[in-house]
Amino acid sequence: MGKRSVSSFLILVVLCSALVAIVGGAYEDEGRRWETGGGAGAGGGEEGGAGMRQGQDQFLLQDSEYVVKTDAGDVRVVRGVGGRFIKSPLHIGFITMEPKSLFIPQYLDSSLVLFVRRGKAKIGHIYKDKLVEKKLETGDIYRIGAGFPFYINNTAEGQRLHIICSIDTSDSLGLQPFQSFYIGGGKYPVSVLSGFDRFTLSMALNVSIVEVEELLSRQMGGPIVFHNVSYSPRTKFLDLENYQKLAEMKRIVHIGKDSEEEEKKQPRWTLRKFLMTYIFGSENEEREDKRGSSDEPDPFNIYDRNPDFKNDYGWSIALDKSDYSPLDDSDLGIFLVNLSAGSMMAPHYNPTATEYGIVLKGTGTIQVASPDGSLAMNAEVKEGDVFFIPRFFPFCQIASRTGPFEFFGFSSSARNNRPQFLAGDNSILKKLRGPELAKAFGLSEERLDDIVDARSGSVIFPSAVVAPPEVAKMSRTFGNDKITDFN
Repeated sequence: MGKRSVSSFLILVVLCSALVAIVGGAYEDEGRRWETGGGAGAGGGEEGGAGMRQGQDQFLLQDSEYVVKTDAGDVRVVRGVGGRFIKSPLHIGFITMEPKSLFIPQYLDSSLVLFVRRGKAKIGHIYKDKLVEKKLETGDIYRIGAGFPFYINNTAEGQRLHIICSIDTSDSLGLQPFQSFYIGGGKYPVSVLSGFDRFTLSMALNVSIVEVEELLSRQMGGPIVFHNVSYSPRTKFLDLENYQKLAEMKRIVHIGKDSEEEEKKQPRWTLRKFLMTYIFGSENEEREDKRGSSDEPDPFNIYDRNPDFKNDYGWSIALDKSDYSPLDDSDLGIFLVNLSAGSMMAPHYNPTATEYGIVLKGTGTIQVASPDGSLAMNAEVKEGDVFFIPRFFPFCQIASRTGPFEFFGFSSSARNNRPQFLAGDNSILKKLRGPELAKAFGLSEERLDDIVDARSGSVIFPSAVVAPPEVAKMSRTFGNDKITDFN
């Protein structure tokens, strides 16, 4: 070995040793801080201290921080053990709710596993496109998936509710321990609906701009609020007829089997395969030439597929691995949408996938809302443009009045994406309707029903007859009268 080679080798060894020392030091620092309760908030201070006052509950909150704090309750988070180089797989959350309080409807960028430490609660959340409500009591464990709306109601008389939860960081946006996207809201918290401009919401909900302002301006109490309404229990399993109970049990068992089968197939990697693919850029020795294989799937023509949804204003097609099995190998879904001139794909978000779209025909507008209720994007697009919609972010597409608007794209999951719509007959506003959502918007149930029920139809809506400036003028002239004159 020449002198130059020896020198290069020694330098490489020194660099590797230094890197190991840095990583090891980071883990030692994090581990020592966790064990001793050091760092910001440790020592039992009021803001993010090491738990409740001594003598109350045994919640030892080390290095915690408030993510929600109101008179009706609070949420604290202890960040998981991790370093500067590796993200913690989860954080630990502590939810405290006063008697007769409500954690208003929202969805998160993280999955939660709840453990009821003390008290009783009613959990309502969207599952399989339906509202499911469960009563929980001390010792119960329950899971809420990332991206699916939920609320928590403290149902115990005169008793605080204490919940401990794990917060899965695998889906986290990384901005905070978790990111809340509030469905209901006003000035505080702000609803994700506020991220769309008022004319867009007026068109989507089929109400006046004045009514949109009313919907989005009342709530000021924060994410956890007091309520003074009585809650009537909905029909539960025990209230069903015997044949209905049997059908429900069969459905649950079938769902469980489907979930297990979907999770069995996971890619397996070896060090050799990793090196061959990512360092040497080749994996020829691992490949098998399957050209001409008799079991290779045939091509699938998306235009031969009947639309999954169709009305007078457009149509849409969505393909997943159940429709075309090769999509499972890439873990991708496919969609194709055609909107007639001026029509709108209803505001919605994707709880399980990110979208990459390509405009095939026409022109249109894409609006994307941020979780803080602001407008993240309002862009005009034309043929050939590519757009990107992050997972969890509400968005809508609106065709221009000059002609049809067609776009094709990919979603980052081969499973059924189950988009959650924010307006129309199939909207989560209608599924979540009730005293909880009304309280979240600061409205009476009757007033909320008037606004939510104003828009008929689903998925794709017709064009508004008037342009935005004229709508604004009409809303000032006619006050709370609904705008119902749509094509």
